[in-house]
Amino acid sequence: MLGWFGISERGAARTLEAEPVGVQSGLLSGTRVATGHGWRPVQALCAGDRVVTFDAGVQPICGVSRHPVWTGESACPSRFWPLEVGRGVLGNRAPLRVMPHQVLMVESDMAETLWGDPFALLPGVALEAAPGVARVMPDPGAEVVMLHFESEQVIFAENGLMALCPASCNLLDYAQERAGPRYDVLPLTEARGLVLAMARMNGLTAAPRDAAPSDPWVRA
Repeated sequence: MLGWFGISERGAARTLEAEPVGVQSGLLSGTRVATGHGWRPVQALCAGDRVVTFDAGVQPICGVSRHPVWTGESACPSRFWPLEVGRGVLGNRAPLRVMPHQVLMVESDMAETLWGDPFALLPGVALEAAPGVARVMPDPGAEVVMLHFESEQVIFAENGLMALCPASCNLLDYAQERAGPRYDVLPLTEARGLVLAMARMNGLTAAPRDAAPSDPWVRA
């Protein structure tokens, strides 16, 4: 399970001033999410709102975390920059921006060949291996939003994006099997290998098919 990653720029150093912090996971404000009442900006959602999930139908949000991408007054370090995914790279109908450690779900014939399941979860940073993906400086004041559910859920975001959201449960809940199933995320090396293989098969570089604009998930 991956929640949002906050990293202090000065490590363990303690000062009287607040240390600048960067965030590497979550959905950027402005990203629209599929809810029980249609598409809504993620920053407008709150606990109790119901969101469409990949495996469990419509589920209520248990909590919402919000944090600036970068809290420092200096320029945001590049490791916190979001990834811009060009149109068609994931079958998306418009460019997308995702955080480097946000876990994404893709559908791929290659994943089915390798692991017997066409759906694979990978960290966003693995997409850097694909053409049409690059880090971009975040907008001033950019914020990420993390939605929490009773158990881990994959949700649908705009333009074909699917993202993993963490559970509000603790490790004891998992140990006692009260939190439901957990999703397995590919290690970064395997995830990059999958992305490269998909690119070689033109799965990540092909333009999205206009014949199927309503598909809510990624196909490659």
